[in-house]
Amino acid sequence: MRLLAIILLGLALSACGKDSGVTVLHLGHGLDTGHPVHQGMEYMAERLAEKSNGSVTIAIYPNQQLGSERQCLELVQIGSMAMTKVSAAVLENFAPATTVLSLPYLFTGREHVYKFQDSPLGKQLLTESEQFRLRGLVYFDAGQRSFYTKDKAVRTPADLRGQKIRVQLSNTAINMVKALGGSPTPISYGELYTALQQGVVDGAENNPPSFYTSRHYEVCKYYTLDEHTATPDVLIIGTEAWNRLTPEQQGWVQEAADEAVVFQRKLWQEAEQEALDAVVAAGVEIIRPDKAPFMEQTRSILDDYHEDPVIYDLIQQIQSMAPGEN
Repeated sequence: MRLLAIILLGLALSACGKDSGVTVLHLGHGLDTGHPVHQGMEYMAERLAEKSNGSVTIAIYPNQQLGSERQCLELVQIGSMAMTKVSAAVLENFAPATTVLSLPYLFTGREHVYKFQDSPLGKQLLTESEQFRLRGLVYFDAGQRSFYTKDKAVRTPADLRGQKIRVQLSNTAINMVKALGGSPTPISYGELYTALQQGVVDGAENNPPSFYTSRHYEVCKYYTLDEHTATPDVLIIGTEAWNRLTPEQQGWVQEAADEAVVFQRKLWQEAEQEALDAVVAAGVEIIRPDKAPFMEQTRSILDDYHEDPVIYDLIQQIQSMAPGEN
């Protein structure tokens, strides 16, 4: 019933509504309004309104008002909503080539991530989902994901053994936690706080701002900065909504999105440190483990893609972009 209500609401809103000559793009997502990715989308909406003199606007619905991340993506795919923000880990279920963005320890750090995202290869990967009626506009920085737990600190992979760890609905994330000895448990982000409270899961993994804005630090008092993945958020527009825009309107949308990336990256870096400071003040223990055992235990996940020439070629190209590589 909930999904049906969401779909009906999406249809009522219309993906790309027009009122008095104004084109309104409806954008639903699951993040809190204090999250830097949400703030990046707000900035995009402001810039788009300025560029179009108010003739094209974005109406943003945060906090899962229009459904979970996957539900929002499905609404965009069928044309009932214009835009959404989705983790690349969820996008891989719709566009398999984007799996590469969620592989453990593929990126060496922020500089490597930005270099890839700004490259022709990074921009090309955004178009991989078009055949599934989803057009990637830009990547938003979502930092690096790390484990947080309730009762047992994770200092080595062995500490994950037997622990139920919430993951996104992503085969890559599931395989990574399994490789480290944990028990992966896919749960909707909006249901995770309660699941942690009630002991349905023992922990989860995410970046510092998400750990903080979700208030998961109230339940989980150990945060292990193993930084296993640098999975970005992807701003998506449905191809149906995109094709209804004029070339000039499409240009405004893309320009506003590109400018929002610059703004959001700066905001993200500030938010990461603020989040870590805040959770420490709330009594969370920050653990900085030796990453080598985590890297070694997940290396087989990358090696397995030798059998997939498309993904393996992407892996090699991305690795070649690492700072210091030629």
